Amino acid sequence: MKKNYVLLIAFLSVSFVFSQTDTRLYDIINSVSAERIKNDVTILANFGTRHTLSDTVSQTRGIGAARRWIKSEFEKTSASCNGCLEVFYQKNLVKKEEGQRIVRDVWVVNVVAVQRGTKYPNRYIIMSGDIDSRVSDPNNYTSDSPGANDNASGMAGTLEAARVLSNYQFESSIMYVGLSGEEQGLFGGKGLANHAKEKGWEIIGIMNNDMIGNITGVDGVVSNRDFRIFSEPVPPTETEKQRRARRFYGGEVDGISRQLARYVHKTTQTYMPEMNPMMVYRLDRFGRGGHHRPFNDVGFAGIRIMEAHENYTQQHQDIRVENGIAYGDVLEHVNFDYAKKLTAVNAINLASIAWAPPAPTTVEIGGIVEPSAKLKWSKVDGAAGYKIYWRDTTSPTWDNHKFVGNVTEFVLDGIVVDNFFFGIAAVGADGHESPVVFPNKVFR
Repeated sequence: MKKNYVLLIAFLSVSFVFSQTDTRLYDIINSVSAERIKNDVTILANFGTRHTLSDTVSQTRGIGAARRWIKSEFEKTSASCNGCLEVFYQKNLVKKEEGQRIVRDVWVVNVVAVQRGTKYPNRYIIMSGDIDSRVSDPNNYTSDSPGANDNASGMAGTLEAARVLSNYQFESSIMYVGLSGEEQGLFGGKGLANHAKEKGWEIIGIMNNDMIGNITGVDGVVSNRDFRIFSEPVPPTETEKQRRARRFYGGEVDGISRQLARYVHKTTQTYMPEMNPMMVYRLDRFGRGGHHRPFNDVGFAGIRIMEAHENYTQQHQDIRVENGIAYGDVLEHVNFDYAKKLTAVNAINLASIAWAPPAPTTVEIGGIVEPSAKLKWSKVDGAAGYKIYWRDTTSPTWDNHKFVGNVTEFVLDGIVVDNFFFGIAAVGADGHESPVVFPNKVFR
């Protein structure tokens, strides 16, 4: 009888690891409020302008008032969860000579809230929105620039994700950030990314949300389901040795940011199948930039999550009517139910990654001129097991996987290494997985 009981417990444990869903993520989706997002976007838009060089003294207008209000909202959330958020400013002085859009020396101030992990407190997954706004002339810091969609929507989503996720505890830390200086040259992201390097923070990745509220595109498409995930193919910090290895072993589209994009794509399709996540194989929109890029620049994973169908008459525009077209990034163009959905996309991915064990640091692959693929990887503390993923070399997504238990090497019999790409994810006891790690070593 005792033997049967032990076998039953083992079976249930393995079954839990194989479980495809965690019902807590559905609760998180349902907890996101379109009304709270609407309220936050309205307040941010009503600051008149949030230009990086705008008023910092007024209590009702300018970026100073906006960032103080954002900090107060994070502090309210922290008060409601018994101080679970560490809220602070992180700032850098940007000199006039550092950019054409910096017309005088200015402090670029980010607002940061950290929900500290219980097991890996120095390991962070980040969600960000931008605080600042602009009109047609990027150096005009006095005219009204409500920036309702660009980017009060992303900032409101970040505030809302903090409210929802503060009701849970996670093994890794979650960081919610309002970044400044985006329109002037990505200065807030640069400051925080460099600060993270100096402090030795282990950054899993950043999900930068820049415009998550528009569903009516200038292309004539109206969709409240489509959204884009931008990611670069490989880090710009790769070494010449790594670049040469890619020529022979592959990996041109398998950098750490691309794996984070695939993670978001998979989690969204699993828990929010009504949404259509579109992975775009590009750092950002054509010739343009976002606040994930400074993190990419120093070697961290980073992606941009945003609406699929932009309307250029409603971003970076003076408020006016011209040839019968109403220009301006005003409140009436934001779809708050859509912003709610993209906020939920962020929240479930933040939670899933923060509940998961770390990814293996080393993954080795072998099987040259053999009928089987061989993989070895470094052991991860806290992992209940590992999944081997593989896909056709032309596929954008990890289409096949095998849970192999709590081992650190495995042979995939009958699967020829030449014909597929492979990766390893660590799996926790509750089924949550780390991002996939593409092989970074070869053995014979």
